[in-house]
Amino acid sequence: MPASSDLPVVGAALTSTTLALHRNWILERQRDLEIQDFFEAETLDGDWRARVEMLRKLLDGYEGRLGIHGPFWGFKIDSQDPLIRAVVTKRLLQGLEVCEALGATQMVIHSPYSTWDYNNLDINPGARAWVIERVHATLRDVVRRAEVIGCELVIENIEDKDPMDRVQLANSFASPAVRVSLDTGHANYAHGSTGAPPADFYVDAAGDALAHVHLQDTDGYADRHWLPGEGNISWPAVFRALGRLSSRPRLIIEVKDQTNIRAGAAHLEALGLVV
Repeated sequence: MPASSDLPVVGAALTSTTLALHRNWILERQRDLEIQDFFEAETLDGDWRARVEMLRKLLDGYEGRLGIHGPFWGFKIDSQDPLIRAVVTKRLLQGLEVCEALGATQMVIHSPYSTWDYNNLDINPGARAWVIERVHATLRDVVRRAEVIGCELVIENIEDKDPMDRVQLANSFASPAVRVSLDTGHANYAHGSTGAPPADFYVDAAGDALAHVHLQDTDGYADRHWLPGEGNISWPAVFRALGRLSSRPRLIIEVKDQTNIRAGAAHLEALGLVV
C-alpha cells in the first residue's frame, strides 16, 4: 500500500450551502472543489454575481483547484437545430462568465453520446463525423473563450457506452481547454444496464486526457449518486487505473447526500486509496 503522502487527495462537489458545512475539511488539504450552484437557467439569468461574492468569502484562504458544473438541463451539445445550438452556446458562455468571476479553472459539460449512438451511428454513413461537427459548431466560441480565461472544459460521460467516444471528441479540438471527465457512477450504470465496460476501463481509455473524475457509487441500475461504499463499484480497480496516469485529474466526490460527504471520503481512505 502506498504511503499516505503518495496517495491522491480527494475533493468534493458542493453547493454554497454545503460548502459552509465542509469548509474546514476542504481548506485543511486545499482539496479539489467543484461548485454546483450555477447549472440552472434560473440562476444564470438571475443575480448570480451575488452568489459568487458569497462564495468568494467562503473561499477566503482557499488555494486549491476550483471548478464549477456547467449548465446542462434541457439540452445536448450536438443538437441538429442551429437555433438550439445558439442557446446552448449562450448558456455555456454564461457558465464561463461565472468561472471568470469566481476564479474557477474548470467547467464540467455533458457528453452528447448515448446508447442509441453506440448502436446506430456507424450504420449511417457520416453520422459519427456529423456529431463532432455539430459539437464544434456549438462549442467553437465557448472553447475560444475558455482558452482566453484559462479554463478547461471537461466532457463528462452520461450515457456513453464506448469510453473512447469522448476522448476522440475532446482530441478533435486540439486545444488544452478541452479535456475529458469521468463519472464513475454513470460508467457503472452503463456497465450494468447496457453492457459497457467497468469504470476502470473508462480511466484507461482516457489516459492522460482525463482531467476530472466524479466519484459516486451505484448499483449499476440507476444513477444513484450514493456515497462510495454504498454501491458495487470496485474502487481499488478504479484507483489502480488512476495510479497509472500522470495527469493528476481532479477527484471530486459527487453525491446526493452532500451533508454526509466525508463518510464517503472516509470509506475510500479506509481502503487506503486517498487522503
